[in-house]
Order: sequence, then C-alpha cells, then structure tokens
Amino acid sequence: MKLLFIADIVGQPGRNAVRELVPRLRLQYEVNLVVANGENAAGGSGITARTAEEIFSAGVDIMTSGDHLWDQKEVIELLQDESRFVRPLNYPPATPGRGSVLFLRAGLPPVAIINLQGRTFMPPLENPFSCVLAEVKRLRETTKFIFIDFHAEATSEKVALARMLDGQVSAVIGTHTHVQTADEIIFPGGTAFLCDAGFTGPHESVIGREIDPIIRRFLTGMPQKFDVAKGRVLLQGAIVEIDDHTGAAVGIHRISQPLVAGPG
Repeated sequence: MKLLFIADIVGQPGRNAVRELVPRLRLQYEVNLVVANGENAAGGSGITARTAEEIFSAGVDIMTSGDHLWDQKEVIELLQDESRFVRPLNYPPATPGRGSVLFLRAGLPPVAIINLQGRTFMPPLENPFSCVLAEVKRLRETTKFIFIDFHAEATSEKVALARMLDGQVSAVIGTHTHVQTADEIIFPGGTAFLCDAGFTGPHESVIGREIDPIIRRFLTGMPQKFDVAKGRVLLQGAIVEIDDHTGAAVGIHRISQPLVAGPG
C-alpha cells in the first residue's frame, strides 16, 4: 500500500497545487490513500468548509490540522460534521471533533490516521506522548496500519515520539515548520519517519508569506500584514510504502513537486 502525505497547504496557491498535482501523483505513484495537512488552507491561516471541500474534491481522502485550527470560525462546522477532518488528538475530551479516524476503502486494510500537536514552543495541550500511547493501543485492536501527523516545532519532540512508537505505527511524519527536512528513515521496528514534510504553497516567500513584511517585522518589531505569497509554488510531502500484511513501512521518500503555470 502507498500513502501520499501532503505537507501544510498554504492559501490559494497551495490549493491550486493540490488540485492540479494530486490526480497526477496518484497515478504516477499508484497511491492508495492521500492525507493532507490543511490547517493553513484558508487565506494562509485556518480552514473553512469551502476550502476543505475544494481539497477533498481534488483527491485528498483525509485532512489533518494543527495550531491554526481555530483561526477561522467556520471550522466548527468541519469539526462537527466532517468525518474526514481530524484535529489534534491531545485536546481535552470535550473539544468538538475527532483526533483520529479510521479510513475504510474496498481492497485496502483499515488505515488509522492520528493527528497530534506538540507542546514545546507551542500552545499548551495535553501530553501528546501519553495521549498517543492510549490511542495507538486502542486502534491496534482494529488495524496495524497507523499513520501519524505530528504537528510540532521541536525536532527532539518529533524524533522522541517516533522512536517511542517504533514498531507500533506505520509512519510518523512531522509538520508545522514549513521547512522540509532530509532525514527520512525507517526505524528498526518498521516505522517510517520524516521530521518535517515542508509545505505546499509559494516558496518564493518566507515560509509561505510575502517576504518584505516579514523583514520589516524583524527590523522594527511593528505589526505587519502577512499576506500569502504567490511565486514558485511547490507541493511538498512524502510517499510512504507500507507492507500489505504487517503494516510496517518498507519505503519512504520526500516529494517536492513544482506547479508549472500555464501560458498567459
């Protein structure tokens, strides 16, 4: 089985890349399941029902999120009504939505997708380490195929969680920094890991935003409007190949696919 994970989708440029490239990537790599982080899809910050539907219509099966979950008030509609949308597991139990989902499709084993948010240099949530241990134990009663999007800032936190879960889940892929790392690996127990998958959107930018306002903010400390940039759009992420019988990863490689603008 092959799973395509799409790193943080940023604004309209990121959604354009998903719409144009996901159908091609599904065919090129014979992908069975597409998971995407959509927390920055609406105007570069947050997600709405409309932008989510645009992404799902392009061929994304499951969408995860992160610390920008609450930036658009319309997200409540997704949390309450959209079974394909996953928020970080380590919110308190009364929080709307779900922290994991079981993906079912004819011809495939059940695949569990978990979303987690880190705590180091991030808004305070419940401990992702203890939360995920309980959830993985529960899910493994149904499936060995478990994918985790760990939305976190600190490299050490991501590596430590993936090492803890080695042999219990198929893959742990990090998101949030918008900088794709070159440390893809399969751990001894069969868990694929990548510290950060990068981002899907304009890379002639400062992690997706227009360059000059970011520089002015650093120079002056004054508030600026950080509009989504437009140039050099890439779809970034990773493809994980998983053994059909054991649920262990047998391959992982990064992708960074350019969106080529048409004439005119």
